[in-house]
Amino acid sequence: MAGDSETPLLLESVDGVVDFKGRPALRSKSGGWKAAAFIISVEVAERFAYYGITSNLINYLTGPLGQSTVTAAENVNIWSGTASLLPLLGAFLADSFLGRYRTIFIASLFYILALSLLTLSATLPSNVHAQPILFFFSLYLVAFAQGGHKPCVQAFGADQFDINHPHERKSRSSFFNWWYFTFTAGVLVSLSILNYIQDNVGWVLGFGIPCIGMLIALSLFLLGTWTYRFNIPHDQQRAPFSRIARVFFLALTNFQTTQQEPHQPSQQFSFLNKALIASDGSKEKGKACSVSEVEEAKAILRLVPIWATSLIFAIVFSQSSTFFTKQGVTLDRKILPSFYVPPASLQSFISLSIVLFIPVYDRIIVPIARTFTGKPSGITMLQRIGTGMLFSVISMVIAAFVEMKRLKVARDHGLIDMPNVTIPMSIWWLIPQYVLFGVSDVFTMVGLQEFFYDQVPDELRSVGLSLYLSIFGVGSFLSSFLISAIQKGTSKDGSDGWFASNLNHAHLDYFYALLAVLSVVELSAFWFFSKSYVYKRTRT
Repeated sequence: MAGDSETPLLLESVDGVVDFKGRPALRSKSGGWKAAAFIISVEVAERFAYYGITSNLINYLTGPLGQSTVTAAENVNIWSGTASLLPLLGAFLADSFLGRYRTIFIASLFYILALSLLTLSATLPSNVHAQPILFFFSLYLVAFAQGGHKPCVQAFGADQFDINHPHERKSRSSFFNWWYFTFTAGVLVSLSILNYIQDNVGWVLGFGIPCIGMLIALSLFLLGTWTYRFNIPHDQQRAPFSRIARVFFLALTNFQTTQQEPHQPSQQFSFLNKALIASDGSKEKGKACSVSEVEEAKAILRLVPIWATSLIFAIVFSQSSTFFTKQGVTLDRKILPSFYVPPASLQSFISLSIVLFIPVYDRIIVPIARTFTGKPSGITMLQRIGTGMLFSVISMVIAAFVEMKRLKVARDHGLIDMPNVTIPMSIWWLIPQYVLFGVSDVFTMVGLQEFFYDQVPDELRSVGLSLYLSIFGVGSFLSSFLISAIQKGTSKDGSDGWFASNLNHAHLDYFYALLAVLSVVELSAFWFFSKSYVYKRTRT
């Protein structure tokens, strides 16, 4: 009897997905944490490689390449912005043509090629004309590879959990927490070990190790193929991008028509309901959009205010790998008689605080909040995002006060005109702002990931995550523009400006205070739009 009752459970298939051979995916043999573990492995290696480059990039540009602090910071922001916007292209290719699995595989091959060329560029002498050309070509090839990799890996991992199954729905909410936990652990290793190798052993080995890591991770990802669940497209006739674009086109075409829509869709963004009428005024099937297609377009449009009110957070986020690092260079980094902390390694405190706080959040805070709210995730996604934004405001306020302290110590010891002399102030003064960054990330970064995955149509989840990444791409460009504009405005009449190469003449404290004020304005706008946001319904 026991065997008879268990057999249906073992043979239960998951709706809307197949296995790697195109057969119905069995719940007991596919998906879940078993499949997610393989996918997470390739993400850990990719983040190890990406942060191994970006965390110390400003020191490579101002060191071996000899760029000024302002130029290097602008280059870092432009590259980071490009790397965060290219996932829009990768997501388009994945959701419309290639699928997430193939896109991850192809992007991983490009990643390995890019890291190989980056390692080769580091072997060339700095006076060789081809060296900076090869370096920047390799750097942007990394950005291109990341564009295909980043939006698909996390979406593919979350696809392994069935949102319509009670147990798997809870697991998927936890997946975003533990996803961030595991890849942050990889970042922590990158920042604590790889940055030390780059600063004290050499850039060749510092770029070569991530290349080897990506090779190993790709092998693990391919080994897990037999456990994966693959989504079946809902509409075999029209790609999701085409459907949504068609809704906007027909709505614009029919903007002035007075004909009533044949169906009764939701009234939010009601101007899109005009797409239910064909351009020739008929209601013939195939010419007009369906209600479900109109609702898909509305779901994307609802994300815009949340996306826009997260941009200042992205500008704040970009400071940890630029000016925070340059501050650390000026401070006393000695912790042992013969050991100095690499400035970029201080970013490991962001990762460490994330690694320590996520288990607390997932295992303590969420269950307690769940008893009060009845929600599987404890608090709503938008509440989580807003909480992190508040922590980022506090981080910027503390950063401003610490920089004021650093400048005062430099003045008191007569070091204002000695940029290469270490200021007698411990580098540990910078730790609070890094730790608060990490706590902020646990709330806002993970919340944004889950929000932009969950609130888009099922077939556009790679696009959803690319929209999340594009926040930080646009934020990086805005940060670069802001730095450039402020420097031009404050360096008139021969003065050094806020971002002088000699940080003892600069005023990063003013910049951090400005970001704190802008973050308060952003948080107010975010709260306003969050109150009226309508969440996507899930099938139960």
